[in-house]
Amino acid sequence: MRVAPYVLLFFPLLAGVSAASNEMQQALITDKKESTFMIDFTEQHNLENWRITNDGVMGGKSQGHFSLQGNKAVFEGNISLDNNGGFSSVFRSIEPLSKGLKTVTINVLGDGLTYQLRASVTLDGYRLAYKQHFNTVVGQQEELTFILADFQASFRGRNISNAPVLLAENIIEVGFLVTRKAAGPFSLAISSVAFK
Repeated sequence: MRVAPYVLLFFPLLAGVSAASNEMQQALITDKKESTFMIDFTEQHNLENWRITNDGVMGGKSQGHFSLQGNKAVFEGNISLDNNGGFSSVFRSIEPLSKGLKTVTINVLGDGLTYQLRASVTLDGYRLAYKQHFNTVVGQQEELTFILADFQASFRGRNISNAPVLLAENIIEVGFLVTRKAAGPFSLAISSVAFK
């Protein structure tokens, strides 16, 4: 699949952002220390903003579900390779994050599969997905922290090497995606997602 040249060319235009004054920079440093954003699943209404997107959008037959079990949300289902399918995802929109947040920490209980933590942004009218792969260990609760600047940008499944670094204040959506080469079940229990 080809990406139109103008999609690749608009990114350098974003580099010409003027530097903030010393006072503004100091304000951002203060803001970093005080500002955090956390998604947890201590109440049922915390599931309301999440939505599942399966490969059915491309004709596939994978199925994913998202439910509350105790104080965790469980993203589970079955991956099918029929009709060139092979993925399931769950996402939710978020309110604008504070400037200066640099990391995201997830607390998860996995099944041994590799998942993607994903963040979506809109830049100059284009919607980009930024992704970070993480491995899980069967039955092991893990707290994993990732630097936002290390996330890989992609557009319609293709990596964009010259995209801007992911900034917290540009994130409009966050979620998880699983894809596998062999059909079968998956299950990821999520306790929290926290930006700091």
